[in-house]
Amino acid sequence: MIASEILANLLSFQTLMGLLIGVVGGICIGVLPGLTAAMGIALLIPFSFGMEPTAAMVMLTSLFASAIKGGSFLAILLCVPGTPASAATAIDGYELTKQGKGLQAVGVSIVASMAGGTLSALALLLIAPPLARVSIMFNAPEFFLIAIFGLTIIGSLASDNMLKGLLSGAVGICIGFVGFDILVGVPRFTYGIIHLESGIGLIPALIGLFSLSQVLIQAEAIASVRRGEKVTLPPIAGKIVPPVKDVIAAIPNLVRSSVIGVIVGIIPGPGGDVGGWISYNEAKRWSKKKEQFGKGNMEAIWAVESANNSVAGGSIIPTITLGIPGSAAAAVLLGGMMVHGLIPGHTLFTVHAATTYAILIGFLAANILMGVFGFLIGKQLVKLATAPIGILAPVIVVLSVIGAYAINLSFFDACVMVFFGLVGYFMRKTGFATAPMVLGIILGPMAEMGFSRALLMALDTPILIYYLTRPICVILILLIILSLLTPLLLRRLQEKMQK
Repeated sequence: MIASEILANLLSFQTLMGLLIGVVGGICIGVLPGLTAAMGIALLIPFSFGMEPTAAMVMLTSLFASAIKGGSFLAILLCVPGTPASAATAIDGYELTKQGKGLQAVGVSIVASMAGGTLSALALLLIAPPLARVSIMFNAPEFFLIAIFGLTIIGSLASDNMLKGLLSGAVGICIGFVGFDILVGVPRFTYGIIHLESGIGLIPALIGLFSLSQVLIQAEAIASVRRGEKVTLPPIAGKIVPPVKDVIAAIPNLVRSSVIGVIVGIIPGPGGDVGGWISYNEAKRWSKKKEQFGKGNMEAIWAVESANNSVAGGSIIPTITLGIPGSAAAAVLLGGMMVHGLIPGHTLFTVHAATTYAILIGFLAANILMGVFGFLIGKQLVKLATAPIGILAPVIVVLSVIGAYAINLSFFDACVMVFFGLVGYFMRKTGFATAPMVLGIILGPMAEMGFSRALLMALDTPILIYYLTRPICVILILLIILSLLTPLLLRRLQEKMQK
């Protein structure tokens, strides 16, 4: 009886249209710099009021899945991350484009996104209740250690100069401290500027560091051409569909990264960007070609794209079972559920079982359909990379300004984007990697807030002892130590093998 109701809900005209609108709309939103999945869901909620609950939620969850995928297209082709989750993709993706492998990189990202999203949808269907119980065990002390674990990745993002990478990450952490201190109740490092009391916006900073700085580099390339220097990109050729042998070889990387993404998604707070960075680090740790990371390595694309798409499914798990959104987009999605009378908890899997399982199966279908549309438009989007820089650069600047302004309709955010664009340009010219700074901006506030609250929770207990009395904290501390020691141990092992 329930199976027939689920099938009827899935095959209704409204649901199928909602699935199509969500997938296509999500890809379009992801392609535009600054427009996030959370913003897209918020824009669609008013249009879902007249729809059936199943159709409305299938449309919103489909947009959630495909918006993350859409962000990777421009990240690979133009070094312009459409969403924060695709920032890690831009590092190796654009290097591959400069090598004439942009089409292959786009194809790999489509397959990886589809695989990661599908695996997370299966996890959502099969193991949502037990996994959700784990997420409720995380509190401020665990969030602090998760942030510290994420910061250990900075070393692997430092490219050829570890010291410069660490300095970049440290500056990013300091930038994350700008704003109003909620615990103490005073503004910090705002210098009387009211707009800074809410902190430095992540998305304007991200657009500036990656997109605008890239435009400035391209403008310099145009000037070099006019001076007589030859600056050319190799032609983009090849097949967009990855060979079967490459997909088979990438399976361990895909599974590992997807599992990381689901786990990160379940934990409220980190989001797809953190899941992508962690998977990037783990892919580099297990790779036999570590030296190619940051210079154009397909393994990085497999890892990041599968991880940031699996975060989407992971973040929905605590949202529908406990009412605890695992990300900003999941929080907006929770609002959409409440509007349609779907209250998180056990009633979703009992009273509203037909609706809930139809939504979850629709999310699975969305990830597959997202791959189909990706291959249909991928070849057309690749043409962007071959467009004249003189035409492309102004378009990127306009999209960057619109993306930064549209977040809060704030001219100040656009100014922040321009400032970080200049910072990113000078960093890249002097050999400083921008990725560690982005990671510092993301994880710095999370680490500070977690540690401050942990101090309050510990009361009179010494903070170290308090951490050691929490089993999950002990596990995270061991993982941090292992993350720090692994590069040294692998280096010594390689030295012994060479002897």
